[in-house]
Amino acid sequence: MVQKYQSPVRVYKHPFELVMTAYERRFPTCHLIPMFVASDVVEEENSEDGSTQKVERRCALDVDAPRLLKRIAGVDYVYFIQKNTLNRKERTLHIESHNETFSNRVIIHETCCYSVHPENEDWTCFEQTASLDIKSFFGFESTVEKIAMKQYASSIKKGKEIIEFYLKELEDEGITHVPRWTPSSLPLPPSRPTSLTTSPPVLPKLPVTPTITIPLPADAKDSTTQDANNDGTTPPPDSLMENPAGTPEDKLDADYIKRYLGDLTPLQESCLIRLRQWLQETHKGKIPKDEHILRFLRARDFNMDKAREILCQSLTWRKQHKVDYLLETWTSPQVLHDYYTGGWHHHDRDGRPLYILRLGQMDTKGLVRALGEESLLRHVLSINEEGLRRCEENTKVFGRPISCWTCLVDLEGLNMRHLWRPGVKALLRIIEVVEANYPETLGRLLILRAPRVFPVLWTLVSPFIDENTRKKFLIYAGNDYQGPGGLVDYIDKEIIPDFLGGECMCEVPEGGLVPKSMYRTAEELENEDVRLWTETIYQSGSIFKGAPHELLIEIIDASSVITWDFDVCKGDVVFNIFHSKRAPQVPRKDALGAHGITSPGGNNVQLIDRSWTLGQDYSMVESPLTCKEGESVQGSHITRWPGFYILQWKFHSMPACSATNLPRMDDVLATLQVSSHKCKVMYYTEVLGSEDFRTACCDVQSLGSMTSLESSHSGFSQLSAATTSSSQSQSSSMISR
Repeated sequence: MVQKYQSPVRVYKHPFELVMTAYERRFPTCHLIPMFVASDVVEEENSEDGSTQKVERRCALDVDAPRLLKRIAGVDYVYFIQKNTLNRKERTLHIESHNETFSNRVIIHETCCYSVHPENEDWTCFEQTASLDIKSFFGFESTVEKIAMKQYASSIKKGKEIIEFYLKELEDEGITHVPRWTPSSLPLPPSRPTSLTTSPPVLPKLPVTPTITIPLPADAKDSTTQDANNDGTTPPPDSLMENPAGTPEDKLDADYIKRYLGDLTPLQESCLIRLRQWLQETHKGKIPKDEHILRFLRARDFNMDKAREILCQSLTWRKQHKVDYLLETWTSPQVLHDYYTGGWHHHDRDGRPLYILRLGQMDTKGLVRALGEESLLRHVLSINEEGLRRCEENTKVFGRPISCWTCLVDLEGLNMRHLWRPGVKALLRIIEVVEANYPETLGRLLILRAPRVFPVLWTLVSPFIDENTRKKFLIYAGNDYQGPGGLVDYIDKEIIPDFLGGECMCEVPEGGLVPKSMYRTAEELENEDVRLWTETIYQSGSIFKGAPHELLIEIIDASSVITWDFDVCKGDVVFNIFHSKRAPQVPRKDALGAHGITSPGGNNVQLIDRSWTLGQDYSMVESPLTCKEGESVQGSHITRWPGFYILQWKFHSMPACSATNLPRMDDVLATLQVSSHKCKVMYYTEVLGSEDFRTACCDVQSLGSMTSLESSHSGFSQLSAATTSSSQSQSSSMISR
């Protein structure tokens, strides 16, 4: 498996020429990097006007690897080739390096770039990417990979210190300014190849045969020169699509990460940047905020594939149920204001928002009977959305990253009535939804005055709580919370609520029994639940191999506009649009059942009869569009004829190799990855008259951003706020992804 690394943008608040002077001081060797033994200039070339310089070096590293591994490899040093291209006119330095030893067994490649800050010409930016691919290494592939990634991560951190050291050295020598290159500058001496033997440093005389595959060249590490500034930080972006101040384009700045996201290891930063880039590519910029992406990465121990899967599922869920609009649209019923014993109360010692829940005083049965499970769930979701908002506010107020909150649960009064089965069922469902969509938002859970019945409730609930979340629980029985190691260790004494022996008045309702006159019948609650949670403009469709999902749209007036917005939730699909003059037969739902195959849930409708012939009974009006898993697609089609239009989502099969009828290995692997040959889409369609379409286009253009027509309901709003940029076809149809 190829290991990849992508750095954030590191900013040196020094001019490019001064940083380059500091950079050159680390050659031919650097005492700050003990493993960097020596380097030789193999070839040097200068342009006639002196504006461009190309230098190729051969570097030797003394890798910190087990002696046994070195003996098996038969070498003591690792050699790398580093090629630098310095453009004094454009003020850029491009560095490319790769391993020379064991290049047939291991491929290590790194590229780095120093450039002028786009908003301040007296600052210098640094970026770095690297990849490690171990094909074979005497059976020690896993060990070598761990050694390589560990030392590479260490060298990345060291790089910043090295450049800062030489910048300070220059300052001590009175060198604080290096003039820029100008055409009138004297040209540099002509290029001259330099052999290893004539170079000042003497490399250890070792065979240029394989050596142990380890990190990238120490030189490239200098590229490691990830210089994040010590003073001053980048202000947070006002929206997800705005670039953080001081950051080139839309890339993450190292100072911004430290200030607003916290201290991350280089590999953790890389995971965040790569997942963010993937979301930008597949979701057209409609991505959640960096803090939220980071929460999903932390929830899966920075396994990018696993984090991407659960994050995409959560984004689809948010979009389907319009969760992003919840704080603006959800109004809590009066019964919740009166009897739901929870509320926000200042913050803890770490600056985290503090939520207090007096669970022991809550009539869970009465609330479920009066409101229904769905209303309680929506109320809890609104609490979590408010928690996200408060975390952002506290990050600004306290000047440090705050991404989670503290919850204090008072269990005084908890008894067997709280174990009412429908109430426990509602609690478990709420936990399940919150765990899936708000990971790593709970910083600490303080459970106070736990009674004897609590172990019973804990036994029922704990299996549904993530292990990492359970580690954040602190449980106090009786009045143990009042002593040392208790509540005062986590909450300032001045804000401890009065009902816990403090002096601060708490506005959390005291609760009580919900009057039975407010109870509602099962039928009323069922209808309410449907109204609350199926009230979504999106529908879902399941696609199977040989069984596409199709949607019928009847057009009366020509020149109408069919618009669509869909997300590919699982698998890869091919999207088609067909036209027919005659109406299809009654839809065949879950057609797989006719073949004795049970559809594993989901909606599958097929409209095109197998007896129909393409080109006679129906025609294709759009070129097929292949859509990958995770992509969000919006588009429109201007109809030419009245009749029946069929939107089709079909299972995407990899084409077989043209030279043989046997399937390719890629085909087999792709088949194994799509369980049961099932794909899933979530879609919304709308038909507009031509006049309405032109009006909508003019409205969008007046906002300065014309894309293919997109439903106003498809944005991610608060959590995924962003603008959408999509390509537009000028023909009769427009498809954007």
